[in-house]
Amino acid sequence: MSDEILKITSLQTHFFTDQGEIPAVDGVSLTVHKGEVVGIVGESGCGKSVTSLSIMQLVPSPPGKIVGGTIHYKSENLLNASKKRIKDIRGNEISMIFQEPMTSLDPLFTIGNQLREALQIHKKINKKQANQKSIEMLKLVGIPRAEEVMNDYPHQLSGGMRQRVMIAISMACDPEILIADEPTTALDVTIQAQILDLMKKLNHEKDTAILLITHDLGVVAEICDRVIVMYAGQVVEEGTTREILKNPTHPYTKGLIRSIPKLHEKDQKLYSIPGTVPKPKMGMLGCRFKDRCEFAHDRCFSEAPELFSLGNNRYSRCFLLDDTERKVASDAEANTGS
Repeated sequence: MSDEILKITSLQTHFFTDQGEIPAVDGVSLTVHKGEVVGIVGESGCGKSVTSLSIMQLVPSPPGKIVGGTIHYKSENLLNASKKRIKDIRGNEISMIFQEPMTSLDPLFTIGNQLREALQIHKKINKKQANQKSIEMLKLVGIPRAEEVMNDYPHQLSGGMRQRVMIAISMACDPEILIADEPTTALDVTIQAQILDLMKKLNHEKDTAILLITHDLGVVAEICDRVIVMYAGQVVEEGTTREILKNPTHPYTKGLIRSIPKLHEKDQKLYSIPGTVPKPKMGMLGCRFKDRCEFAHDRCFSEAPELFSLGNNRYSRCFLLDDTERKVASDAEANTGS
């Protein structure tokens, strides 16, 4: 794997509300290498989108604030960067595809106007050059009659077409990192497949690193090299896509995978993890998944598990792994003694 391009360490993003301080992201660490596709998965409310907004410095303030940790883009800590530097990076070196393109595209401006704006701000080119580049980008993302679409407004396009436009805008300046927040949500299956194929093509051809935020493990299996599983504002498991899908170690990850319908079973009863994601709050006691976990024991209610290293950049936040390692060690000692 080539050089690290994004490294987040112990990120803490809190929201200050009338109900108190809410730790939406609580100590998240992750790394993305150049040309790598990393997926962040978890249910709604796990802190996935707030993590991505923190990277882009787009957390609404007030009430949100990054209160701890570091976000390094290459060797630069973005949390110490000036507003001008962040503006230069955002949309240029680091781009983002937002969850709902209809709310991300300005309804008062044409597609061409919004594409040209990104290019003229960051690339310092004239309108004619920006117009030509915009048409090229629309063609690159598979939009037919690109010249005509340049004059269309967002409401005149379908959901899939708007999402393609968002990808075109985000890729126009050849970013080093593309953050995609649920890029296939609300799209039909055929369009989803086309969008994923497009993202894979851009990743392979331009060597763009992609951080994909999703709750769909099928999407993860299709495009991601590595997976980070989040729960209640924390990373609970991390590993390669194959390792996570074939041999999950955290009970939450196991539950997510168990929830996937199986095509070969006609009369299957769909599984769902009991309960809901707890509302984040300061001073949460014990493991955050304890109330929904079938393996929870006394230690889980009184002590918070750390992120255990399983070797080869594989991590999991569960006492079962700690207890297993202890048992293996004690058994080995007993065998040695005998």
